[in-house]
Amino acid sequence: MPTTIRTPKSSAAPHAMPAPEHLLEFRNIRIVYDNAIEAIRDVSIAVPEGGIVALLGSNGAGKSTLLKAMSGILYTEEGVVESGTISFRNEEVHRLAPDELVRRGIVQVPEGRRVFPALTIDENLQMGGYTKTAAEARDRRETVFALFPRLFERRDQVAGYMSGGEQQMLAIGRALMTDPVLLALDEPSLGLAPLIIDRIYEVIARLRDEMKMTVLLVEQNAQRALDIADYGYILETGRVVLDGTAKKLAANEDVQEFYLGVSHAGRKSLRDVKHYKRRKRWLS
Repeated sequence: MPTTIRTPKSSAAPHAMPAPEHLLEFRNIRIVYDNAIEAIRDVSIAVPEGGIVALLGSNGAGKSTLLKAMSGILYTEEGVVESGTISFRNEEVHRLAPDELVRRGIVQVPEGRRVFPALTIDENLQMGGYTKTAAEARDRRETVFALFPRLFERRDQVAGYMSGGEQQMLAIGRALMTDPVLLALDEPSLGLAPLIIDRIYEVIARLRDEMKMTVLLVEQNAQRALDIADYGYILETGRVVLDGTAKKLAANEDVQEFYLGVSHAGRKSLRDVKHYKRRKRWLS
């Protein structure tokens, strides 16, 4: 079984142009569904290369919509970018097809995992590496198995019979087969047991620390996300209401109360947390 992670070799020329300040940028983005419903309003977000950026917010805040716009799949839900731009490596990409975005290195693991249930783990990984040569796919497969030994152990098992946690590992592994430059994860902890979440988040941190991969992390579990993120944005009703370093956000009293469920009086009840919108100081 593979025991080491192979980091991609740099193909940059000795006198290559310097990297852009931000790998990915949303600039004044407005997104509308069905020509009527404004889902995102004037949002600007920057994702620096080699870091983890967290998009936090309650259900329906617009987090997943931003990922769909970045991945070129808004059209499947009658959504359009009405104004603003999405840039990747200083080039506008919001009008590109999904397969072209993948070839450029933008890869998303959608909410709900969505593995191919009738295929084995190995076959799912092969599907993920369809843009690579056979040799490249073998290298990527070894990397995935080093990150997720459980997948190696069960590589001949049909994916539909795996647990939710194993399917999440497989979904991430399949995305890694493309050798992404930027990996977007949509609610990777959703519905998983705490021990599995620990493993998933350990791998996310390793992707940044050992493989120098850029990660855009969408989460409702703010505590988990802020524990490993470098920077974070909080979205509410389609706009950014707060941003800062993960350390700064975690120390913010409003974030502690409304997203972490903690105040100076102690941990708040779920009922209290659900009614936070009425009292948010930054929205007043």
